[in-house]
Amino acid sequence: MNAKPLLLLPLLGAMLITGCRTHDRGPYLPENSKRAAYENTERFVLLDPGTQYSVTCSGINERTLADGRLEVTALLRNRENRRIEVQANCVFKDDHMMPVDDETPFQAVILSENATEAVKFTSMNNRAKKYTIRVRQAR
Repeated sequence: MNAKPLLLLPLLGAMLITGCRTHDRGPYLPENSKRAAYENTERFVLLDPGTQYSVTCSGINERTLADGRLEVTALLRNRENRRIEVQANCVFKDDHMMPVDDETPFQAVILSENATEAVKFTSMNNRAKKYTIRVRQAR
């Protein structure tokens, strides 16, 4: 007689007794992020390590248009000796840095070697008073 099936019987019995019981004791409190929430406080953020190494912002110009909308122009500078492609967008916010449901789509920006390119964003409504420009590597 083969002894292997006999060794599996206690394991199967234990599985039948415990069933699908979980040790979940929920509900849970949210955990704080280990990183600072720069998107809530800064005007310009880089979303990944690649852009942090390759891109910098050499200036931001903002102005209020005649109809009250906010227009923001960021100067993105390539810090490398090679051509790179990134994507940039802007999240417009109120005076308390809360989003006003006005976020531009990510747009492709091609940066030549050590070049600086201007990227312009315009809010869709006049509730925008502040903003965060976000830059990530092109996918």
